[in-house]
Amino acid sequence: MLIGYVSDERYVALPDVLLEFNDAGGGSWETRSRATGAVHLDLPPGTYTVTLQKPGFGAKRSRVTLPVSQPHHFRLLQDGLLGYVWPKWVRSGEQSEFRVHAVEQYKLELWRYGWTKEFIRGLGWHDEHGPRATMQVTPDGDYTRTGAEWNKVGYTSPTHKQWVTAPQRSGLYYFHAWTFSGTRFNFPWIVAPAVPTAQVAVLASNITWNAYNVFGGRSNYIHADEFPPTPTVNSRFELGRYINAEHSTWACKNYAPLSFERPEPISQIPFEERITDPIEGRTACGMASAEWRLLGWLEDNGFQYDYYSEPQLDDGTLNLSAYRVLIISVHPEYWTRRMYERVKQWVFHEGGKLMYLGGNGLNCEVEIRPDGTMVVHNGNIRGLSHALVGAESRYALRHESEANLLGVVFDPRGVMTGAPYRVLEPQHWIYDRTGLKAGDLFGVKCLHQRCPGGASGHETDKVSASSPANVKLLAKGLNVDDGGAEMVLFDTPSKGRVFSVGSISYVSSLPVDDHVSRITANVLKQFLE
Repeated sequence: MLIGYVSDERYVALPDVLLEFNDAGGGSWETRSRATGAVHLDLPPGTYTVTLQKPGFGAKRSRVTLPVSQPHHFRLLQDGLLGYVWPKWVRSGEQSEFRVHAVEQYKLELWRYGWTKEFIRGLGWHDEHGPRATMQVTPDGDYTRTGAEWNKVGYTSPTHKQWVTAPQRSGLYYFHAWTFSGTRFNFPWIVAPAVPTAQVAVLASNITWNAYNVFGGRSNYIHADEFPPTPTVNSRFELGRYINAEHSTWACKNYAPLSFERPEPISQIPFEERITDPIEGRTACGMASAEWRLLGWLEDNGFQYDYYSEPQLDDGTLNLSAYRVLIISVHPEYWTRRMYERVKQWVFHEGGKLMYLGGNGLNCEVEIRPDGTMVVHNGNIRGLSHALVGAESRYALRHESEANLLGVVFDPRGVMTGAPYRVLEPQHWIYDRTGLKAGDLFGVKCLHQRCPGGASGHETDKVSASSPANVKLLAKGLNVDDGGAEMVLFDTPSKGRVFSVGSISYVSSLPVDDHVSRITANVLKQFLE
């Protein structure tokens, strides 16, 4: 009979896994998983301890009661080096626990990522007396819903030093881990201030990081609603994202939650990478690596800032009333309703100044649940193109177009291309001391390597019917199909202001393009006056 399936941390089928079933009476049965990961064995009803072994993966024991109403999903974790810190965001002086998966001893250090990477302190070498005792074990089933649950067993001794107190200085921190064999991994930590220390607040787009994080086998792009009944054997032949002619990803009404409590390999930044180096890799250009470029640029140009996670805006930890400027950047695609309404209130009624230095932002509503997981409200739409959904965005389907707040909204024209911007209003103060004239190009230099070509790229936003009537169009990208990002500025009745660049690639030009740097500095200085 079919008992279940065995898969790895990406929900990929694992063949030839050795499984031993033992019951309380001393009975023992053995089988191996098939090419699909399927486990077949005829056993009498009862509860069994199941031991799983496969070279290159961590051994584990599970418990299964037969017969099963649905096939049991056994999960194994590949040998290697991975980690995350929990909580992933704290305030200065608060503690988080580092949770590392390693099959050999590893060294850990804490670094701060500004214009340069600053070594904060060493956190020692870590190993245990027991064989492979620093190896983590993932739960069976879909732990993208519940969390990876690392350090859950065997970490109660007071001699374990896996707790770290957040430094006093706010910012983006990274834990660096490496082993004698040369394996390396790093993972981020967002440290907000205990009390505000600057006039500028910068928001990490870490809800988006989680939406794209596929560790555990699900993200908002792969199995967004829930796992299919069987693990993946060949993605291109099985996943709806590839076999559906409309590239369908969000074709259902409800979506299972996604836990933040997982490693996020997409947030890695190579140890040796400098802030002026090209950003290599598919996801890095739109995630933490690109956002680091903004933080470094701010410090290099003498702008003080406090750094926050998006959930800290949602739960009120970030008090916008204490700041004059809020900066969101790169790809803040997923926002909660509370975040949106709080920022809109601040900008339109309290004189707040918003700098949106990103693209395809605030495009979809997310709900952060009391248990700390998040549910994405994509809706039941037929494809990735928003032209198919009868609204300007997924957010507009549930509330209103984000163009009401940002002045611009994403559409698929020019997607996955890169180009410079062209000056449209050369007399405007944003171009002070740039030397740029009407028709000149800027944002030619850009570190973004997924969609190279300039600061207007990857995914771009434009003015729409939902934009405020007083939006001023200052520049436009030269992307194909009239798909260039539109740089805009508008004022609100409370003397608030919004500056939007409408491009994921924009921040990747900040450290290397003098015109982009000067324009951004002009806006920030004006907003601070």
